[in-house]
Amino acid sequence: MVKFKDPFEKLERENERKRAMRRPLVAGNWKMNKVLTAVLEFALDLKKRIADVSDVEVLICPPFPFLGPLSRSLEDSTVKVGAQDVYWEENGAFTGSVSAQMLDSVGCSYVIVGHSERRHIFGDSSEEVNKKTGAVLASYMIPIVCVGEKLEEREEMRTEEVLREQITHSLAGFNSQEALKCVIAYEPVWAIGTGKTATAHQANDAHGFIRELLRELFNGEVCDRMRILYGGSVKPENVAELMREPDIDGVLVGGASLTVDSFEKLIRYKEAVAPETQ
Repeated sequence: MVKFKDPFEKLERENERKRAMRRPLVAGNWKMNKVLTAVLEFALDLKKRIADVSDVEVLICPPFPFLGPLSRSLEDSTVKVGAQDVYWEENGAFTGSVSAQMLDSVGCSYVIVGHSERRHIFGDSSEEVNKKTGAVLASYMIPIVCVGEKLEEREEMRTEEVLREQITHSLAGFNSQEALKCVIAYEPVWAIGTGKTATAHQANDAHGFIRELLRELFNGEVCDRMRILYGGSVKPENVAELMREPDIDGVLVGGASLTVDSFEKLIRYKEAVAPETQ
């Protein structure tokens, strides 16, 4: 039996073992940006630059019109393609909507659901996020379920209350095996596109709360194995610090994913970490 001199060493080793089960994910959410020529140029350049990267999963979520072309241009690489939203019905008279089956048919592996802009600009409720999550799972893709508090909610010390409500309702009705197929992205709304970023410790505290909530809602396996991403003004200058935190398993990035130079730096975040902290 291994004996630990430091009482915290055993806990630290156990946390390292659990984190090793969660492969880091760097996801770019392009929102409503780019035109087709720029998308294809980006894909060609990125494939060459990160051909040697194998320890980080890379995902790009472009606008709907570019999903098929981007997927085809990346098919000889490890970079995955995802959608920014979905509708829960399979088909029908839903003008402007896109189904999970459609996304799967053009090569999507992931779908973002419940992004703060969908919740707060377009009015998506947690109940609707729940239906979208179910549709994504039924089509054998991975939902990235986004949650996060607004500035006034943080100032009122309601962060955990908001996260509990959003996660509980967004994942309601799913069993532990279905939950294990999901990713959660914590995005404090006050930090998205504002230049403000939650400190690494603030972000990790929220992730830790989410992880324990998953234990409560499901079980220890879901708590230990589900990946939780951070999103909110992530950039090359702060990604390494964020990724050093034990409960942060990746990042969901907006503006900093729009140029190849910046996105490559995010993907290679480990190279920005001092050797003694790796």
